[in-house]
Amino acid sequence: MNKYLTILAAAAMAGSAMLTPSCDDSSDIGNSITQDSVAIIVDTTFTLTGQSISNHQVLSRSVTQMIGRVDAPGYGSISSEIVTQFMPSNVLDTVGVGVNDIDSLRLVMMLNIGEYTGDSVAPMGLEIYPLTRQLPSPIYSDFDPTGYYDGSKRYASLIYNVSAVGEPDSVKKLKYRMLAVTLPRDLAKGLYSAYRSNPQTYSTPSDFAKVFPGLYIKNTFGNGRVTRIASTTMHLYYHKTYYDESKKKDTTVMRAGNYFAVTPEIVTNNNIKLEIAPEINARVAQGQSVIMAPAGLDVQFRFPGNEMIEKYRANVSKGLGVINTVGISIPVEEIANKYSIKPPTYLLMTLTKDKDKFFLESKIPDNKTSFYATYNTTSGTYEFIGLRDYFLDLLKKDQITDEDITFTLTPISVTYETNSSYYGSTTTVTGVVPYVATPVMARLMIEKSKISLVYSKQTINY
Repeated sequence: MNKYLTILAAAAMAGSAMLTPSCDDSSDIGNSITQDSVAIIVDTTFTLTGQSISNHQVLSRSVTQMIGRVDAPGYGSISSEIVTQFMPSNVLDTVGVGVNDIDSLRLVMMLNIGEYTGDSVAPMGLEIYPLTRQLPSPIYSDFDPTGYYDGSKRYASLIYNVSAVGEPDSVKKLKYRMLAVTLPRDLAKGLYSAYRSNPQTYSTPSDFAKVFPGLYIKNTFGNGRVTRIASTTMHLYYHKTYYDESKKKDTTVMRAGNYFAVTPEIVTNNNIKLEIAPEINARVAQGQSVIMAPAGLDVQFRFPGNEMIEKYRANVSKGLGVINTVGISIPVEEIANKYSIKPPTYLLMTLTKDKDKFFLESKIPDNKTSFYATYNTTSGTYEFIGLRDYFLDLLKKDQITDEDITFTLTPISVTYETNSSYYGSTTTVTGVVPYVATPVMARLMIEKSKISLVYSKQTINY
């Protein structure tokens, strides 16, 4: 229902408490407006229009990896394979250790309990191949590894599931699972020999990639699950011999070093293929705004900037006005599906023209042309607040173009940093990357979105 609420000056203080504008946005109320004839206006008569758009090419900006393949009724068929470089340690153990003392190398992929979509006990197969050339950067989710690996040199294969059925209690209690596979000893010896010959090759990811371009982790069989990999490392196992003074003889001990890892500094990518379910395509064809990830659908919408400015200026034409807050509340319909795939936890709202640049330059939302919201499971909404500066910039423009008011909503992953002090703690967003993990989806009820424009109006009495 449209609202047009006027709170007269006599009730201004009570009204401002009722409306709960943010501290920053309400700082001008009562300070820059005199008590001639004042009203606080809350206008929610504006609407959004939008539609789903393809997002099949997602920029890799996350160390999160995903492996597997699943048919998810109500969502679609999705598969993901991995190509990845590794960040080397810049110090390896060389005291009493020679190339022939290197025993083995193991690839270890760790996953957190429950971070998969599909059947936990379904057997899945993978194979591991060496990359033969350096990966491109930037790299996108539609990357084709053909020509980047040698299919005749399979390093290893693995049949796996993510269930703890049949495992001892000590394993069942763990909050994680590990997929581990032994790689060729020749690879282990070669990596160690490269360090012994020239430690400089381990100094940077780009130098190391010239020695070891990385791995291609390929699905071979199974269609029951996609799994989010939280961390990927390679462990070097070796033995070393030293003279034991207490025993007066040489002693051999076994050692292991976690010398290689997937980190933000290297190039890694999920090669994703998604075939959207017919039911979802039908919704989109009907005009519904469906969002899904990874590498699925974004939602693009038009912000009614011209209409809002026209109405605001008409209403304050015979007085003065101060913008207090501008926000958008977008209701969500969760889409029923076999595997209980939920809406994305976070959405980024950015000007469509700036979306690619936002991720390429590793930006964070600035509350001027980019914003983010968390899904509220209680209200079933995304609340984008703090659009005041964006609206003020629109007010300053002589002409507003379509680029100025066309936004894209896309799923993201967000990282935070919390700092504590005597006065309390503050949480700061430190990173925003495209969402690449287990499937998410929802219908955004764009047509039922609520845009709130709150401003103070002073009518000057002559």
